[in-house]
Amino acid sequence: MIQKYRKVLSKTILIIITFCSFVLSFQLYDYGTEEIVDYAKYGQFVSTGTRYFKYIITDKKGLAKAVGEGIFPNESVYEDPQYLELKNSGQLEGSHWNFVSQDVNSLEEHKRNFYKWATVQEDPGVKLFYTALSLEKAALKKDPVDYKLLKHAIKVYYAIVIHSPRSIGYTYWNTPWYVAPVAIDKIKWLCRKFPELKLDLVDAYVIIENGYNDKTTDDIFIVSHGRFVNTSPKFKVEVDKSKVKKTLGDKNLVQLIQYENDQWQLFYKGNPMLVKAVAYSPAPVGTSPDTGSWNPHRDWLFMDKNNDGILDVLQIWVDKNRNNKMDKDEIIQEEFELMKEMGVNAIRLYHHGHNKKLLREIYEKYDIKFLMGDFLGMYAIGSGAGWYEGTDYTNPIHQQNMMISVRDMVLEYKDEPYVIMWILGNENNYGVVGDENFTGMGCRAKSQPDAYYYFVNEVAKYIKSLDPYKRPVAICNGDLLYLDYIAKYCSDVDVIGVNAYRGAYGFGFSFWNNIKRLTDKPVLITEYGCPAYAKGVSEKEAEKLQKEYLKGNWEDIYYNSCGYGLGNAIGGVSFEWVDEWWKAGTPPKFDPFLQEKIGQFAGPFPDGWFYEEFLGICSQGNGKNSPFMRQLRESFFMYKELWKKM
Repeated sequence: MIQKYRKVLSKTILIIITFCSFVLSFQLYDYGTEEIVDYAKYGQFVSTGTRYFKYIITDKKGLAKAVGEGIFPNESVYEDPQYLELKNSGQLEGSHWNFVSQDVNSLEEHKRNFYKWATVQEDPGVKLFYTALSLEKAALKKDPVDYKLLKHAIKVYYAIVIHSPRSIGYTYWNTPWYVAPVAIDKIKWLCRKFPELKLDLVDAYVIIENGYNDKTTDDIFIVSHGRFVNTSPKFKVEVDKSKVKKTLGDKNLVQLIQYENDQWQLFYKGNPMLVKAVAYSPAPVGTSPDTGSWNPHRDWLFMDKNNDGILDVLQIWVDKNRNNKMDKDEIIQEEFELMKEMGVNAIRLYHHGHNKKLLREIYEKYDIKFLMGDFLGMYAIGSGAGWYEGTDYTNPIHQQNMMISVRDMVLEYKDEPYVIMWILGNENNYGVVGDENFTGMGCRAKSQPDAYYYFVNEVAKYIKSLDPYKRPVAICNGDLLYLDYIAKYCSDVDVIGVNAYRGAYGFGFSFWNNIKRLTDKPVLITEYGCPAYAKGVSEKEAEKLQKEYLKGNWEDIYYNSCGYGLGNAIGGVSFEWVDEWWKAGTPPKFDPFLQEKIGQFAGPFPDGWFYEEFLGICSQGNGKNSPFMRQLRESFFMYKELWKKM
């Protein structure tokens, strides 16, 4: 009898240990019978590559068995012991939007997120996307990476293209978010990042005609489900540089060349150049443009806070041990020496009116060049408009004022060898006017897209009439909003500049492909960035998350530059070099003497929020030695290594 009880007890303990191990390791209950599902076996594709695409299931039971849990039409998740345990213990209660996977979550949290999203009532495509994202994050959280779980995440992403290619979600700003193109981007990124999968998705796309505005009523979805192939993605592209399709600019200074295979390359004085730039505005702690104590676009070029006759940017020091004081081995050096060490070859200047002597010295000493900009009426700068009135692109007086501003810029800098490009605006397409309760952006471009983009093109033509070197002219757009207007009106704009904050995976195949398809112009990412702060994690972990995010963004730029991928990327501007403590909001509610840990808006960042006062590659420590002290974050050393190779 005792022996019998021992056997029963041993068996019970083994079951408990097995169950606990199953839960803690997060292995799915049902992976399905096919790693990559052959949907043609279970249904029929209709009108692939057209607006009439659809998939008709003919064997629902067979498809459910093939795909596994979490994927329509399989419902085995409701039998999963882990799901039942979490549900019965109350761990899946609450809004599903509180179960959105982000990089900082633990494996256990990703697991809960998966079971919540796999069983929630939501738009089918949105539901599948966050189910897949939870699996992806869980797979990447494991050490080593769980490739089996990762392949299942890819299956879930792909199910969106099959079943819900027209799904639409909405962003924090209540603008449409097209799920299927992002799902394809995710699949292609995972296949690229993990060649061990030996998997690639080819010929898959979801094109949304009329999808570059904030309304969805006129959207037309053209869908091709593509196919998976058993091979790692190939990024290297053969470029015969003797076969040139188009040349822009002057070979003695800056030139853009498009080859016959449609790839683009930027040259500076005859040498290929991939722009590795930073946005730079070293605002002293306690100052703010909202109080009139700081002009972020010019003050650093003249600032001598300690009145010693030397510009502050020429006497910074690195706090190596982060003790917020200058030790004996921490020497004074020029900011631009640090930038050069990291691999910076350009700085973005948002609006002209600078210290030409200093710019020339930076160029001659460190070979750092400049992207010269004019706001073109954004923030009511250069147009003569009042803030609440906002720049009106139909107003001839505002137009004339902006033309004069641009003329002054070009005439002032046209003979300077360090200017490699003229950049017009700064995401003016987001521009709205405000009132006493809403500050707005001092610009009406969002409500005047026809007038705005037509005017941009007129300015581009005017610049070329003034610039003897015919440098490239870029527009700085906010993501791809109104990309179709750029294609329609901006034929004389040479470069599509885009401020884009899309996530750690970069910008996505659809991003590069849409610009190529609509404009056939080279692309400069005029801003990308990530905060080095996230709630619930240490400073060290937050820095690591920022580093991985920025690395993913740069790799995506590189893998779409000449000789790789779509070949239309010519570089990017990392936002930003050093933290600015005034950016959370206006005083007195927000104090520029405090580094605010308040998220400005939700988005694809480490904990789901954008902390604008923590975007620096360098921090200012506790702020007491501002603007002279720098603490180098992990991102600095990542760039230092990456920009030497790429």
